[in-house]
Amino acid sequence: MISRRRVLGGTLAAAAVPFLAPGGARAHAAEPPRRAAPHRTRAAAPGAFALAMPVPPVLRPTSSTGGVDYYEVTVRRATAEILPGIATRVLTYDGHFPGPVIRARSGRRLLVRHHNDLDRPVAVHLHGASAPPECDGNPMDVFAPGTSRTYVYPNRQPHASLWFHDHAHHLEAEHVYRGLSGTYLLTDEVEERLPLPRGRYDVPVTIRDARFDEQGQLAYALGDRNRTTILANGKVTPYFEVAARKYRFRLLNGANLRTFSLSLSDGTPLLQVASDGGLLERPVALPVLTLSPGERADVVIDFSRHPIGTRLVLGNTGPGLPEQTGQVLRFDVTHTADDPSSVPRVLRTLPPVTALPTPTVTRDIVLAMDEDGRPEPRGLINGRTYEPGRIDTTVGFGTSEIWNVTNANTRAPHNFHLHLVQFRVLERGGRPPAPAEAGLKDTVRVMPGETVRLHITFDGYRGDYVYHCHMLDHSAMGMMANFRVR
Repeated sequence: MISRRRVLGGTLAAAAVPFLAPGGARAHAAEPPRRAAPHRTRAAAPGAFALAMPVPPVLRPTSSTGGVDYYEVTVRRATAEILPGIATRVLTYDGHFPGPVIRARSGRRLLVRHHNDLDRPVAVHLHGASAPPECDGNPMDVFAPGTSRTYVYPNRQPHASLWFHDHAHHLEAEHVYRGLSGTYLLTDEVEERLPLPRGRYDVPVTIRDARFDEQGQLAYALGDRNRTTILANGKVTPYFEVAARKYRFRLLNGANLRTFSLSLSDGTPLLQVASDGGLLERPVALPVLTLSPGERADVVIDFSRHPIGTRLVLGNTGPGLPEQTGQVLRFDVTHTADDPSSVPRVLRTLPPVTALPTPTVTRDIVLAMDEDGRPEPRGLINGRTYEPGRIDTTVGFGTSEIWNVTNANTRAPHNFHLHLVQFRVLERGGRPPAPAEAGLKDTVRVMPGETVRLHITFDGYRGDYVYHCHMLDHSAMGMMANFRVR
């Protein structure tokens, strides 16, 4: 596996970088997962629902000419008041924590020029996008401190709630943990024709976890299981004031490792209308919505059934102690508002799985991580760690394939993200997928001993891309591979 020193270059690897975990360069992929210290912070952590949840700002293009929107973004350090009264150092896009929102339209080109104002290389990956290889944000295709890179997004795909984040290999896990992620909302006529909630009632929400040191700074250690402070849009277990009407919440699991299982405290199901690759065919009422890292789900919540003064908690029954990780966000119904929105019974039309293109190849992809207690456990795909110069899989442009993705571990969960394409889940554990997974996906959870069966069509671009576990600490340990479309 490529060393972190080769990623950074000799000079940068030796430099003192204030955001690294203790131990400098060894704190990244070469460092084995280790048990982190208990959560102790001199600054008093706020009680649950003491802080208001912000809505991330929407970036405006610097210009729009000839059917192309141009953006300028600076990757830089900033501070954020995550804990009251504490300036926590973070890494940001344009100083925003969490990252900003870019709104785009299918068929309209969008260019983003990123300026790297950090002292380490970065690569920007638009997660879920069909992008040409030079604009995909390949883990090795980084741009250096003091330089810029322009990413061109043709947006040749349907609507979807996408997100962008750093992908510099061996650095991606810590960079995303410290704040380098943002939201990219792609729309089209199919979505715009629907009377779903929009405007101020269409709210992106990034959910993640964190651990703070005694000075109130974000503490990072690879494989840290003590990230037990839950953040929603960068605030600790906040509240959000809502009107007694319907809202669309664009939920993103932005954590490195944690899977969330979300539900409302009054037992009302969450009405899921979209997954990674856009709208489902029909809305799905879910008592519990489960999202692994990198997965997205758009849900509609109708607060009109509740009187003013109602407080509803979005809880989490995923891994972790309920007293630490069991509450995510509270909705406070504070006022009334007109509501012309509705959720149609049919949202879009997707081809049935029986009508998908005939696959030409079936492949077996095995995800694994050392569980034998060795000091430097590896992340593996088909028994090998990531090597940038090795092409692990070659596929034909325009062809379709079946990939059987298996988690070979007995304890560690994984998930699977494939760059360039949206896929369809055919089976989970030998059974048809649940309705919430029946739409277009780019990230799918794979529990210990489980196999998911995917149908993938490679009709976007020719070139080299990666697939990996999107539990980013695992991909930083080598659970990643290259594929070539030719």
